[in-house]
Amino acid sequence: MKIVVLGGGAWGTAVALAAARLGIHAVTLWVRDAAQADELRRARENRRYLPGFALPSALAIADGAARIAADAAHLVIVATPVAGLHDMLQRLDGCRAPVAWLCKGFAPAGEGEAVGRMPHEVCATVAPGLRAGVLSGPSFAQEVAHGQPTALVAASPDAELRSLLVAALHGSGLRVYANDDIVGVEVGGAVKNVLAIATGLCDGLQLGLNARAALITRGLAEMTRLGLALGARADTFMGLSGLGDLVLTATGDLSRNRKVGLLLAEGRSLADAVASLGHVAEGVSCARTVVQRARVVGVEMPIAEGVVALLDGRLRPADAVAALMEREPTAETLVTV
Repeated sequence: MKIVVLGGGAWGTAVALAAARLGIHAVTLWVRDAAQADELRRARENRRYLPGFALPSALAIADGAARIAADAAHLVIVATPVAGLHDMLQRLDGCRAPVAWLCKGFAPAGEGEAVGRMPHEVCATVAPGLRAGVLSGPSFAQEVAHGQPTALVAASPDAELRSLLVAALHGSGLRVYANDDIVGVEVGGAVKNVLAIATGLCDGLQLGLNARAALITRGLAEMTRLGLALGARADTFMGLSGLGDLVLTATGDLSRNRKVGLLLAEGRSLADAVASLGHVAEGVSCARTVVQRARVVGVEMPIAEGVVALLDGRLRPADAVAALMEREPTAETLVTV
């Protein structure tokens, strides 16, 4: 199979490595910048985004027009952040190969839009003819690049695309499961980043393991309620893109979103915290959109609301926690808070 990965960040590089290592595919990693492409070809390493991992000689490096690279492929994997998905999908409109994206988040509202959109909604607007889906799940790029055991989920209403994604990546170190609930998988991938900021804040304030467990559990309830309101299935949130990705991102030391919460707890400014990462923390950019979507469908998300208030500077870290703890008691269900 000819596979093209569009985007040379850490996650795109790791996925390209995983596909190339299977030894049965012709894999190309496309990058936007010609200078970066030259550096990757020369060093055979992505020193900027994923240092320490040799790029095998079988992994081709390309730059130039993304559409030219995509038209030569059997499968296109888009590895841009959510903010870049709209433009990339516009370029791919009319592409014959199926397309899957790796980004996790909600795109901000565009001109004339009341609220932001999930990635598959962006695709339906700018490239409605594409056969499309998402590859998601609990995964740090460094561990995938190491070949450490990882499980992902390929979600799409297109059964053939789900099968292609499994065939492209499933191997001894990487298992890929199929799911037709693209709404649930995308909601899980977006909301867990917001909740990871809250959990990092909790850990940074040294509130204890009891508090962390409560936050993750109630966060999962928020995620599920929003997903159900948007048309997802409840069981999806007990899977890899729900509970699995939430636990990883909320507790793992490699989590950039968790790191944002830790730094805010130290008293660092949001701008300083984000700048220190050197990579995108999707929870920062999509938290407001998650809350906006929840309000439109009448879903309460107090943890996500607290994160937005914190990011906007309306609450201090300790006050954000206090606001959650002072809420009125209620029953533990998925439909009330």
